[in-house]
Amino acid sequence: MQKDTNYTFDSVRVVMVNTTEPGNIGAAARAMKNMNLSKLYLVNPKTHPSAVATARASGADDILTDAVVCETLEDALQGAHLVIGASARQRNIKWKQMDVVGACSEIQKTTSVDKQEVAVVFGTENSGLSNEELDLCQILMTIPGNPNYFSLNVASAIQVFAYQNYVYNTTTEFEKSTNEIASYDEVEGFYAHLAQVLEHIDYFEEKRPKELLMRRLRRFFGRAEPEKEEVAIFRGILRNIKPFKK
Repeated sequence: MQKDTNYTFDSVRVVMVNTTEPGNIGAAARAMKNMNLSKLYLVNPKTHPSAVATARASGADDILTDAVVCETLEDALQGAHLVIGASARQRNIKWKQMDVVGACSEIQKTTSVDKQEVAVVFGTENSGLSNEELDLCQILMTIPGNPNYFSLNVASAIQVFAYQNYVYNTTTEFEKSTNEIASYDEVEGFYAHLAQVLEHIDYFEEKRPKELLMRRLRRFFGRAEPEKEEVAIFRGILRNIKPFKK
C-alpha cells in the first residue's frame, strides 16, 4: 500500500531553536521547499524576518512568511506526537538514538496515523541542543560523517534530513498503523503528574535528585513510545495516589 506522500510532508515540522544567523533560516527554508517540507517553526530567533534570510531562501519566501515564531521550545512542540532532536554528539545519559535513516522510518510510522504530527528539532549554530531541550524529545537523531572532521552547518543538517525524509517517503511501501501515539501535550502532562506523585511519596532525595531521575524516566518512557491509551492508564494509576494539580 503506497502512502499519500503529501500528507506525510505536511505532517512534519522543522523546528530551529535560538538561531543566530538569519542566513541559516533562509537556507533551511530553501532546503525544505526542495524536499516538499513547508512547516517551519522558529524558537526565539535573533533576527526574523530578515532580508538576508529572504535572499538565502532563493524563492522559498512562502516558507519564511508562514514560519511560526515561538518564545519557547515547548510552544513549538504543541500538538506533535513524536519529537526528534538532532545532535552531532552523544550525551552522558543515553536518549534513544538513531541515524537519520532510522529517524525517517519512525516519522513514517507516526504520520501513517491520521492527524499525527512529527517535530524535528535543530539547535543553535554553536552548541546544538541542550540536555534540557533534548529532555523534550523521544529520539536523538544523528547524521553520520567523517569522525576526524565533522562540522555540519545547521542548514546543511536540515538539508540532509529533508533529503532523506523525501527519499524514504517516496520510495518505501508500508502498512498503515491504527495505533494512536500519545501527543507531546499528553506525555508532558504525564511527566508533570509523575513528578508530583514522586514528590508526594518523598521519593526524591540526595542520592536520587529530581532532575536526574526525571531525565532517566523520560528516556525510559520515550523508548517505549507510549500510545494514547497507555498514557491514560498510567495517569489513572497516578490519580489513585495523588490527584494532579497544575
